[in-house]
Amino acid sequence: MSQHDLIIIGGGVAGSALASVMAEAGQNVLLLEPQTEYIDRVRGEWIAPWGVMETQRVGLYDTLRAAGGHHLGRHITFDPCFGAQTVDSTALPLAFLPGVPGPLCIGHPHHCETLITEAARRGAKALRGVDVTAIAAGPNPSVTYIEDGVEKTARAPLLVGADGRMSKTRDAAGIALHQDKPHHWFAGLLAEGTETWPDDLQAIGTEGDFGFLVFPQGGGKSRLYGGYPLDQRSRFAGEDGPRRFLDAFRSPSFAENARIAAGSPAGPLFAYFNNDSWTDQPYAEGVVLIGDAAGWNDPIIGQGLSITYRDVRIVSELLKAGETDFRPYAEERAERMRRLRFAAAMTSIIDMEFGPEADARRARHHASREAHPERHAHALAVMVGPEMLPSELFSDENLERLRAS
Repeated sequence: MSQHDLIIIGGGVAGSALASVMAEAGQNVLLLEPQTEYIDRVRGEWIAPWGVMETQRVGLYDTLRAAGGHHLGRHITFDPCFGAQTVDSTALPLAFLPGVPGPLCIGHPHHCETLITEAARRGAKALRGVDVTAIAAGPNPSVTYIEDGVEKTARAPLLVGADGRMSKTRDAAGIALHQDKPHHWFAGLLAEGTETWPDDLQAIGTEGDFGFLVFPQGGGKSRLYGGYPLDQRSRFAGEDGPRRFLDAFRSPSFAENARIAAGSPAGPLFAYFNNDSWTDQPYAEGVVLIGDAAGWNDPIIGQGLSITYRDVRIVSELLKAGETDFRPYAEERAERMRRLRFAAAMTSIIDMEFGPEADARRARHHASREAHPERHAHALAVMVGPEMLPSELFSDENLERLRAS
């Protein structure tokens, strides 16, 4: 039986980032990852400016940039109510925070590979291809796993669950997961051959029954997302689904999108529900959860990686200070996720509801920007961090006001 200062279950972004930080601090870290190779499962690849700042604070920004992390500098929102648009005249700058040029994009499999390699370089014992068979929380935490056909047990004063949405650690600790109702379908695809799309420009838009998002990755590749109604489950099913997904970006109102539709699939197309999930308390005796294991935000606003790096920063600061009381982390995370649930709900109502009534509401919303800037504050929170805006903006009353507008 091996003894460690910290055992982290899950070697994705959350687990490997925390392992890197804590190994750098001199801790004896065991990192357990079931995959031997990270594959494209259409996970988050966009880090908001406030999340980029978190990567800087935990000392991993330079590592991500050296691995090809690609900054975006401009944003454009397309909508038929705007009439004809050109990127040069209507794109908005994204340098919201000092020292942060804009959002940072990096492919998810490469992101994970970069971080687990960095964790090992800094001294963590990073095991890949292991099968975790038992997790014991409580006063004497332990993990049992199989490595190369041999069953082993490891102990540490603390286990960190960084094992994603289907977290075994969360289940073992008896931590309940709450979810709200799905709002719409959301599909994602990596496309190549999109060199003619400006590689510093992200975009969002809605037309007909399709809402789209474009995030260039550099090198002629773009991560694309599309939202569509819940009753269209099979819209992009079948072998030709990826091609039909790209064709959905062709739009009578947005000529620029032809540059995206002309691309080719460079990975799998995955579709999933858009909804939120959260835990009331992301810790128990001997266990703390980070990243998706602790609950996730509706991916419509792309906050997953920023949430994760904030989790890593707060938990690592507590651990380095010798703290075992995770209430400050839980309290901050609960309010952070509450505000982001509001931002996601606002964004879903505006950008991912379809039909004449939704179109009219969206047009009224866009027209209200100068007269009622508070109605657009959720979009700023997505960029600068939800804690940067007054709490009263994130209210049910504001949501109902939008629905009724």
